Amino acid sequence: MNESLNAWRLLRKLTWQDVLLVLAVLFLARLMIFFALWGLRHAAEKAPPRLRLTILRLAPITRLLIGIGAVVIIVPILVEPTFQNVIALVASIALALAFALKDYGSSLVAGLVTVLENTYQPGDWIEVDGTYGEVKSIGVRAMCLVTPDDTEVIIPHSRLWSTGIFNASSGNRSLLCVADFYLHPDHDASTVRRRLAEIAESSPYLKPETPVTVIVLEKPWGTHYRLKAYVKESREQFLFTTDLTIRGKEKLRGMNIRFAQAPYAETGRR
Repeated sequence: MNESLNAWRLLRKLTWQDVLLVLAVLFLARLMIFFALWGLRHAAEKAPPRLRLTILRLAPITRLLIGIGAVVIIVPILVEPTFQNVIALVASIALALAFALKDYGSSLVAGLVTVLENTYQPGDWIEVDGTYGEVKSIGVRAMCLVTPDDTEVIIPHSRLWSTGIFNASSGNRSLLCVADFYLHPDHDASTVRRRLAEIAESSPYLKPETPVTVIVLEKPWGTHYRLKAYVKESREQFLFTTDLTIRGKEKLRGMNIRFAQAPYAETGRR
C-alpha cells in the first residue's frame, strides 16, 4: 500500500494539455501499429515466397518497438524525469501488477520471451493443447491461431509455461506431411512401399530435393503404411496429403490390393 502511495506522489500535477498529449500519443501509437502491421502483411503477400515468413517475423517486433516508444514519450509527461523517480515508479507499478494482474503479467512476460527467443512466429504451423493451426499474429498478451477450418483461436502466451508447444514448421516454408494407408495383410509389401514412394515423388506439391519415406507397421488387423514427405509450401499441406491419398488409393486399386476392413480394425482394438 505504501509503495502505491509513493508512486502517486511521483506524478506531476497534470494539466488538461498533459492529459490530451498522453491520449494523443496513445492514439498515434495505436494508429502506427495498425498501419505497420497492415503494411507488413501486405508486403509479405506480395513478396517472393522465400521472404514471406521473414517479413511476417517483423510484425511482433514492430509492435513491441512502437509500444516501448510510446512509453518512453509518456513517462516524462507523467513523472519528473529523474532517475530515482523513474525507478520508484517502475518498481511500484511492477509490484501492483504482480498482485492484481498476475496472470496478465505472466502472459506479458511470456510474450516478451516468445519474441526474443522466437519460440513461434507468424506463418508457423503449431499445436497448443490439441489445437493445430497457423500463427496469424502475435500480440503483447496472446497470439492468434487460425485452424484449418478457418477458426480463430486466441491463446495467451502464458501457456508457454505449462504446456508443450509443437512447431511443425519452425520458421520454414516447408513441413513434413503424412498420408496413412491401411491394407489387408496379404500383399507384396516391398512393391507397395516402392509404388507409394513413387506417388509422392511425382506430386507437384513435393518440395524438391527432399527425402520421401514410407514406414510399414504390421498390426493385428492388417498393414499400416505411413507415407512421409515434405510439402513445398506449408499452406499447401492439406492439398498435398489429399493428393497423396487419392493417387495412392488409385494406384493400390490398380494393383488389386485389398484395403483393411472395419471388422479387422475392431479386432485390433480389443
